Amino acid sequence: MSAATQSIRPPSKILMLLEGRRALTELGAFLNALPLLHLTPRGDGHPVLVIPGLMAGDDSTLPLRKFLEGRGYAVKGWGLGLNRGLRAGVQDRMLDCVRQLSHLHNRKISIVGWSLGGIYARELAKIAPDQVRSVISLGSPFGGSPRSTNAWQVYQLASGQSVDNVHDVAMSVAPAVPTTAIYSRTDGICAWQGCVEKTSAESESIEVEGSHCGLAVNPAAVYAIADRLAQPDGAWKPFDRSGWRSLIFPDPAR
Repeated sequence: MSAATQSIRPPSKILMLLEGRRALTELGAFLNALPLLHLTPRGDGHPVLVIPGLMAGDDSTLPLRKFLEGRGYAVKGWGLGLNRGLRAGVQDRMLDCVRQLSHLHNRKISIVGWSLGGIYARELAKIAPDQVRSVISLGSPFGGSPRSTNAWQVYQLASGQSVDNVHDVAMSVAPAVPTTAIYSRTDGICAWQGCVEKTSAESESIEVEGSHCGLAVNPAAVYAIADRLAQPDGAWKPFDRSGWRSLIFPDPAR
């Protein structure tokens, strides 16, 4: 682990304590923005797997999944109950889900993962690139030490494993499929610096203003997810920040 990675500090306690209130505000904003969000491009019907974050289950991603279903995708939750970390058998069951979903629809799937779920999504795409079309992570700390989050102790209690034993610097390497990392500099759980993807021909980062616990209902994040999923297979292009989008989506390069 590099010294730079080790030096990333967790978000402030103030931001962490404000997470719940901010997430509720984002949920309200999402519900109010639905008429506008339904103007986003419709999808082509390809399957989308949505993976929740640490100590969350499919209930937490229900609003996002219902929205994506309304945009024309074949959406599935991960179906493994609460996400208690990468315990024995979890990776194999997720891989089975990826392969079964791809086989059922005879198409590659996209994977949207929130926080720890985004780390899973990236690793699944590395293992099964022939079944995965694209990956989108939401506030996922793949590029930093687990201790640069305010959730590492929760992970240890939930999984029964030390975060030092499960962390691998190779997690920061993007999968060989189109990859988008959505993050917020005001994330109260994960240090935003570890949630940013290196820009390449098929990878990018999109910054939004919001909390960690509200990312899956943050209107700007949901718009970006819908925009990325609507791209034709094999014709991926970076997110367009021109025009009115420049007022909502900062340029991560700045």
